[in-house]
Amino acid sequence: MAPSLFSLLQIKSIILKNRIVISPMCQYSAEDGFANDWHLVHLGARAIGGAGLIIQEATAVSPEGRISPQDLGIWSDGHVEKYKQITAFILSQNAFPGIQLAHAGRKASITAPWQGNRKLTLDENGWRTVAPSPIPYHENEALPPVEMDAEAIRKVIADFKAATKRALEAGYKVLEIHGAHGYLLHQFLSPLINKRTDEYGGSFENRTRLLLEVVDAVNTEWPNDLPLFVRVSGTDWADGGWNEDETVALAKLLKDKGVDIIDCSSGGAVSYQKIPVGPNYQVPIAERVKREAQICTGAVGLITDAQQAEDIIKEGKADLVFFAREALRDPNIALTFAHELHADVIWPKQYERAQLED
Repeated sequence: MAPSLFSLLQIKSIILKNRIVISPMCQYSAEDGFANDWHLVHLGARAIGGAGLIIQEATAVSPEGRISPQDLGIWSDGHVEKYKQITAFILSQNAFPGIQLAHAGRKASITAPWQGNRKLTLDENGWRTVAPSPIPYHENEALPPVEMDAEAIRKVIADFKAATKRALEAGYKVLEIHGAHGYLLHQFLSPLINKRTDEYGGSFENRTRLLLEVVDAVNTEWPNDLPLFVRVSGTDWADGGWNEDETVALAKLLKDKGVDIIDCSSGGAVSYQKIPVGPNYQVPIAERVKREAQICTGAVGLITDAQQAEDIIKEGKADLVFFAREALRDPNIALTFAHELHADVIWPKQYERAQLED
């Protein structure tokens, strides 16, 4: 019997050749939001490596929405040209290109990891960040984020809508909205960060309002026959924070709005989170959302070997498995897993000799 990990999955009009997804991973290698050959080779290599879906890193819908000054962006029509080259190459490898649209909110304006993930000052070409409430991520930050007013909220919604239109023009076939990891949309969801008293704060209905309005705006530009994903943090791993019960309730609302996959991650909202990290530590979130919200889910987080991933799909705990760090260690992760699980897959003709035993 063929491995479940290498079974087909149809989502609306596209058919993924396997259940392996390359997770969005920031490369901190752009200038003014523009992609370059690093992004082409990085994403293209993983398409050559056999994954069914390649999702581009968190791509900022506005300059102030970038995590770092080196993040990719899609706030300008000029960004689209290089993305067309990237998506065309991925498609040429019998894989589908996806893009994750994001706004970092209060976690914006920091240096790249190899520069210490340090908050940039205004004198260092940093910028004032925005958030649902003026609460910094770290207590010792010199400048708290600016609390968003109604105009700022309308701008974010409009930015996601415009970015979606450009993503479609660029050739992406899957769009993911980033509502996790303590970035802006997650900041509105979490009561630890969102202390508003207007229609965007307080109750579950109010805290989910911005994300749902972003989904509505995206849906006005994104075709009904192409997949729409939302990445969520299933729990804040902190007392009084966003939790799994709320994630399930949100997933039901997202399903009603035409979202196809809930990409289940966790954490990132607050610096004092306590995450019980270990193999498969987030898989129960994906399994619960899938079961209780009756929606397809993706599992991610310390999933590092073929049998581990196979079991997640075979046992019905999730519909897709997302790989980040393991895909950095092995760009050919899908071909590696196919070899280990004895799956019959089509290799790039340039690599076919690798299947021959020495």
